[in-house]
Amino acid sequence: MSDKETTTPLDSPPVQGVEDVDYIDEDIQSRVPKLLWAVIVLTILSSTFLFSLDNTIVADVQPPIVERFGEVGKLSWLGVAFVLASASTLVTWGKLYGIFSAKWLYIGSLVLFEAGSALCGGAPNMDALIVGRAIAGLGGAGMYLGCLTLLSLTTSLRQRPNYMAFIGLTWGSGTVLGPVVGGAFAENENTTWRWAFYINLCIGGIFAPVYLFYLPNGDPQKDRPFTEKLKQVDYIGAILNIGAFTALIMAINFGGNMYDWDDGRQIALWTVGGALLLVFGLQQAFAVGTTFEQRIFPADFLRMRVMWILFALMNAAATCVFVPTFYIPLFFQFVHAESALDAAVRLLPFICIMVFFGLLNGALMSNFGYYMPWYLAGGIFATTGGALMYTVDEFTSNSRVYGYSVLIGIGAGMFIQTSFSVAQAKAPGNRSSDATGYIALAQNLGIVLALAISGAIFQNKAMDGLQRILPDIPRDALRGIVSGSGSALFKQLPPQLQGQVLAVIVKSMSYTYIPVITAGAMAIVGSLFLKFERIFVQGAAAI
Repeated sequence: MSDKETTTPLDSPPVQGVEDVDYIDEDIQSRVPKLLWAVIVLTILSSTFLFSLDNTIVADVQPPIVERFGEVGKLSWLGVAFVLASASTLVTWGKLYGIFSAKWLYIGSLVLFEAGSALCGGAPNMDALIVGRAIAGLGGAGMYLGCLTLLSLTTSLRQRPNYMAFIGLTWGSGTVLGPVVGGAFAENENTTWRWAFYINLCIGGIFAPVYLFYLPNGDPQKDRPFTEKLKQVDYIGAILNIGAFTALIMAINFGGNMYDWDDGRQIALWTVGGALLLVFGLQQAFAVGTTFEQRIFPADFLRMRVMWILFALMNAAATCVFVPTFYIPLFFQFVHAESALDAAVRLLPFICIMVFFGLLNGALMSNFGYYMPWYLAGGIFATTGGALMYTVDEFTSNSRVYGYSVLIGIGAGMFIQTSFSVAQAKAPGNRSSDATGYIALAQNLGIVLALAISGAIFQNKAMDGLQRILPDIPRDALRGIVSGSGSALFKQLPPQLQGQVLAVIVKSMSYTYIPVITAGAMAIVGSLFLKFERIFVQGAAAI
C-alpha cells in the first residue's frame, strides 16, 4: 500500500494528521481519508453559504417584523447594520488570519455570527434586532475570510480555481436563496420570521464537531507566543478603517432613501467619512502606531498594477451579480403582480447558469492555467446581457427576460471568483491572507456601490416620472408606489393611470442596468491590461 493510501482512519484521534500540521498546505489532503476531506471542505463552505444567506434573508421578513415591533423608520438598519459590520472589518480579518491560528480565528468568528443570529431570533425589540444583525455581520465577515483562507492554504495553486469556484457556488446560492428562505419562514403557519435567524444555529450545530476536531490549525506564526502576536495588530488602523467605512457606507445607503442628498445629516456623513478615510490613509502611509509590515491595509499592493486591475474587476463582477439579483424579482413583482417569494424563483435561470459557468471557470483554469480570457469573454457577455435588459419594458416576454439575464449570468460566472485565485498567485511571499482580504473588500464594496447607485437611479427616475403623471400626490405617497406595485395607492388608481405608472416604473428599472453595462465594459478594458499567461500550472496535490 502506498503512502498516499495509508491515510488516517476516521476512528483515530481527530487531531492526528490534521491539526498537527505545522502550517496548512496542500499536503493535508493526503493525510486524511477522501471522505473526511470532503466533509471538511463542505463544512468550510457552509460558513460562506450562511454568510451570503444572512446578507439577503431579511428581504422578505421585513413586513412581519414591522408588524411585531413597529418602528418602520428603523427598518433600513436591518440590512445596513449587517453590511456595515462586515464590509468595514474585512481588511482587519484578512490581516488577523496572517497572524493567528486560522482554525481558532474561524471558530471565534463563527461564535460571533451564531450569537448575533441568536439575538436576532430572540430579539424583544427592534434595537436588539439591529444589534444582533451587526454582530452577525461582524462574525460573518470573519467566517467568509476564514473560508477563503483555509481553502487557499489547503490546496495547491493549480487546484485553487476549482475551490474558489465552489465558494462562488455557495456564495451565489446563499445570496439568491436568502429572500426565498426568509419568505418561506415568514409565510409558513408553523414558523415565524424568527426562524430565518434560528436556522443558522441549527446548521452551525450540525457542523460543530468538524469545526472543533477536524479543521487544521493553520498557524502562520506557531512559534511566537500569543502576547507577541497581539502586539502585531494595527489597532489604530483597524479603528480608523472601521470608522471611515461606517460613515461612508451609511452615506451611500441612506442617500436619496432615508435622507435627501443635500440633507445636513447626509453631508455630515460624507464629511466625517472622507476625513476619517484621509486620516486612515496617512496613518497607513507613515505606519503611525504600527510598522510597514504590520499595517492593516496591504498598501504595497497599490504599487502593483495587476492588483489595481483585479480590485476593479472584482467590483465589476459584484455589480453584474447583484443588480440583476435585486431587480429581476422586482420586475416580476411589478409587471405580473407576483409575491416576493414567487418573484425570487424567477432568478433561477440567472443564478443556475452563473453557478455553472463559475464551476466551469474553476475547472478549466485549473487545467489550462489561463485567466485573462475569462475576464474578456465574461465582460462581453455581461455587457451584451446588460444592454438587452436595458431594452426590457412591460410588454417584454418572460422568455426574453430569462434569455437576457442568462447572458449576464454567463458573463458574471466567468469571473465572479477568479480574482481571488489570481491575487493569491500574484501576491508576494506568504501574503495569501492579505490578498484574500484585499479582494474580499473589493467584492463587498462592489456590492454596496452597485446597489446604492442602481437604487438611486431607480428611485430618482421613478419619482421624476411619477410626479409628472401624478402631480397632485405628495412625494412621500409616491414612494409607496415605487416600493411595490401592491401598494394601496397603486390599486386605487384608474386602470389607465396604472398602466402609465407601470410604464414609468419599468422604464426606470431599465436604467439600473447601465451600471451592469459599465461593469461589463470595465471587465473588457481591464482584461486587455492583464498578461496572457498561465499561472495555475504547478503540480496538483493528491486528492
